[in-house]
Amino acid sequence: MDDIRAITMDLDDTLWEIHPVIRRAERSLYSWLGENYPRITSMFSRQAMQKLREDVVFEHPEQAHDFTFLRRTVIGRLGVAAGYEEDFVDDAMAVFDEVRNDVEIFPEVRPALEALRRNYKLIAVTNGMANLETIGIHDLFHDLVSARTAGAAKPARQIFDAAVRAGGAAAHQTLHVGDHPEFDVIGAQEAGLRTVWVNRDGRDWPDELPRPDGIVSNVGELRALLEAAGR
Repeated sequence: MDDIRAITMDLDDTLWEIHPVIRRAERSLYSWLGENYPRITSMFSRQAMQKLREDVVFEHPEQAHDFTFLRRTVIGRLGVAAGYEEDFVDDAMAVFDEVRNDVEIFPEVRPALEALRRNYKLIAVTNGMANLETIGIHDLFHDLVSARTAGAAKPARQIFDAAVRAGGAAAHQTLHVGDHPEFDVIGAQEAGLRTVWVNRDGRDWPDELPRPDGIVSNVGELRALLEAAGR
């Protein structure tokens, strides 16, 4: 990894823990619907809403990577089924997004990325709906590539190709950093990028998968790893 010029960085579960956040956001949305559009929650449980989301994915496989489209479509269908107009969807999405972007960034993230940004082009790459400005880390990245803007989700090559273009270096000069063995490491490897696995929980690397170029327990260790590789 002695010729790395750009770093593409996963967000959810790499820079912050996401699953508790999504659960809180979904609870907040459901409570808001109950207060403002009570016929929806009287007709649909949260489990029924999840089933409707699966139906939407089945009907629109070409949009399965676009979480915003999926959630907006589900909310709109809930409203129509309950006899409401769809003009509340924007407000409902704002309720969800406010909580979804209320994340607790791991403490090492900002100093680590500030240091890396001085020497590398940093590109955020996500399948999700994170808003970097709302979260407060927009200044740490040169660009953001999402599944929605790329037209495909990790581990598809399409999103990594878009990230490489955004970074301005060749694929072999681009390092992808993320927590998911398949979505991040294998997806990036198949697109020709170098890879680092962020293993915060001390898990074993899956034996059946090709190993990443490096393993760190958090992004704070990246700078030392890159410096050691460049000696």
